[in-house]
Amino acid sequence: MDGTRTARILVLGGDHIGPEVAAAGVEILRLCAEIAGMDIAIETDLLGGASWDVHHSFCTDDVLAKAQAADAVLVGSVGGPEWDEIVVTGPVTEQDGLIKLRVGLGVYNALRPARSWKSLHAVTPFRASVIDGADVLVVRENAGGSYFGEPRGTETLADGQVRAFEMSEYRTPEVERIARCAFEAAGSRRGRVASLDKANVMETGRLWRDTVARIGREEYPDIELEHLYMDYALYALCVKPKEFDVIVTDNLFGDLVSDMTGALAGSLGMLPSASLPGPGRVEVAIGPAIFEPAHGSAPDIAGTGIANPIGSILSVAMMFQYAFARSDVATAIESAVERTLDSGIRTPDIGGTATTAAITDAVKTALLNQANERK
Repeated sequence: MDGTRTARILVLGGDHIGPEVAAAGVEILRLCAEIAGMDIAIETDLLGGASWDVHHSFCTDDVLAKAQAADAVLVGSVGGPEWDEIVVTGPVTEQDGLIKLRVGLGVYNALRPARSWKSLHAVTPFRASVIDGADVLVVRENAGGSYFGEPRGTETLADGQVRAFEMSEYRTPEVERIARCAFEAAGSRRGRVASLDKANVMETGRLWRDTVARIGREEYPDIELEHLYMDYALYALCVKPKEFDVIVTDNLFGDLVSDMTGALAGSLGMLPSASLPGPGRVEVAIGPAIFEPAHGSAPDIAGTGIANPIGSILSVAMMFQYAFARSDVATAIESAVERTLDSGIRTPDIGGTATTAAITDAVKTALLNQANERK
């Protein structure tokens, strides 16, 4: 983005540990902007259950308008058992605040990276030889499939049984555009795409496979493409994760496989994400986009000060890379996180006893040290 203007960021902390990890992300955001000489303006508001409790809406139209006017949106995490039984009539966008935000911003390209951290090998279920060097980017289609399909609902049948249903639907342009996002991402990485589907049993899977194959063949012949059934891919990701580069798949499967990559990284708390309205290209700013850790709201540890902030911090790194076209700052944040982990400062989910604040302070110290080293 143009370095002469102020970057506008909307922060939506969400629920339970969401505000705690979002606050850590904001600390890193402010420090990095200062080091990089960027002007930023941060506004906060409500999303999810926190919004429902005040407005009886999981995402108000006002919040959506603020998000549409921003350069980037940082989200903590949303949801919790106290809001699970709330029934809202209307489309899925009224039932889920985050989905309303995604639809309103048109962010169909969800990037969910996961990598192996050498200092965390011992806290994963894998041998170091299996995961050392693993670096996977899941490209999840974020605006279609069964999560958005209509019709949907429940009905009581004549015999008293309950039928629940939702349409799972994809159209050719939806698959084409996410395929291009995956191939573009692979072009700036290691040049390999694995497309996951269930073309053996699902009509959407057949359309998915045929469309991805055509886009690869006609537009990205230099990118290596393989097709895998989703069930086998989960197995392969466990036994040979280093063979994967970019994974592209639909909304439901992408949700599943991206959580599984948390085992490679050591914890779901380590996983960032970016939801973009188009392909993420090197040094080309895109937005407004959503940046958020991939984990949930973890009500069991809310308020204890031990939530892992690294997913949020690395989401800020993705913000600098994609929303601000500052890959240099993104790299600096990733390096600072690695230095922090190597020093042994870790929250309980990754084998340590450190607090959220301690991890955040350690990353800030590493960033300042790195900045001084570059002088």
